[in-house]
Amino acid sequence: MKRITLLRHAKSDWGTPSQNDFDRPLNQRGESNAILMGKRLQKNGVRPSLIISSDAVRAITTARIIAREINYPLEFIQPEHELYLASPAAIIDVLIREGKNYNDVMIVGHNPGLTELANRIGPVEIDNIPTCGIFAVDADTDEWADLANTQGTVNYFDYPKNKQY
Repeated sequence: MKRITLLRHAKSDWGTPSQNDFDRPLNQRGESNAILMGKRLQKNGVRPSLIISSDAVRAITTARIIAREINYPLEFIQPEHELYLASPAAIIDVLIREGKNYNDVMIVGHNPGLTELANRIGPVEIDNIPTCGIFAVDADTDEWADLANTQGTVNYFDYPKNKQY
């Protein structure tokens, strides 16, 4: 059994139009939403074995905030440039390479790749993983390489504006 948790980076700051997309930081709402979502994960006992994050500023910052809230060692977060604006196939390639010894991996990245992957591996169609949204799927497989051909079970889907919390 494998669990993949897809976490879209929190809301970023567009205050400097000339700033490179890769270097955009989180805005205030993004920071508070990341704390909120980290607290929800912690409350539900969620703590992946491995966190792999896009190395874009907004993604790695989100990963660090979440990690602090769930008591995951910051030094164990693996930044991965290939996750920056990655396609579903590229995300799975990173999982195969970096997550091979882990059964519970969180990927922190970007849309549209995260939502596209969620729709390929989950049994339900979702329109969008919102900023700081979390979509986790349990897949009945022993290999990450089989993920693309496996229909998983949604473990949870949560996002900052979710009224269930």
